[in-house]
Amino acid sequence: MFVRAYLRASNLEQDARRAKGQLQAFASERGLKIAAWYVEKESGAKLSCPELFRLLADASYEDVLLVEQVDRLSRLTVPDWERLKGELMTRRLRVVALDLPTSWMMATNTADEFTGRIFEAINAMLLDMLAAVARKEYEERWRRQAEGQARAKAEGRYKGRPENTERNIGIASMLAAGRSWTAIQQATGCSRTTIAKIAKRQA
Repeated sequence: MFVRAYLRASNLEQDARRAKGQLQAFASERGLKIAAWYVEKESGAKLSCPELFRLLADASYEDVLLVEQVDRLSRLTVPDWERLKGELMTRRLRVVALDLPTSWMMATNTADEFTGRIFEAINAMLLDMLAAVARKEYEERWRRQAEGQARAKAEGRYKGRPENTERNIGIASMLAAGRSWTAIQQATGCSRTTIAKIAKRQA
């Protein structure tokens, strides 16, 4: 059994560093060693998360998938969450989230079979609930943002987010030099959506 830590952060340098320390502390307290780290900057509202699927591809039967919070793993729609959950179940991955205490005992093999099965069932139910809450919060935030933008437009105050011209020129240069999207993400901290937009301009 390996512990595989997954970090999804809005700001790779700041957010990932903070979460990494918390996950390391959690593992150390239980005498566990994190075998691999998977870090990416992608929206949790979509399934196109290369690092998460690299983790799934690397994982063996009953490995631990360690995350800071359930919403780092999913803010997905119901169909997408069911698909991801199916991938997790196929590999019998033990999802352990710091904000889900019932999952903590899944990080070890200390429970007897009956207790383990009970906690697996409870954990699966709570994972579903927290994933639904994360999706609801995501949709509500976007609804409020859209309403705020609509009001600002009506009042002539909305100008949109200014483009990071210097960064985008750098991304364009790296694309022209044949750098991979993953390498560009790691170098700039931008999303794959931003890279796709700049790649489309160059097409």
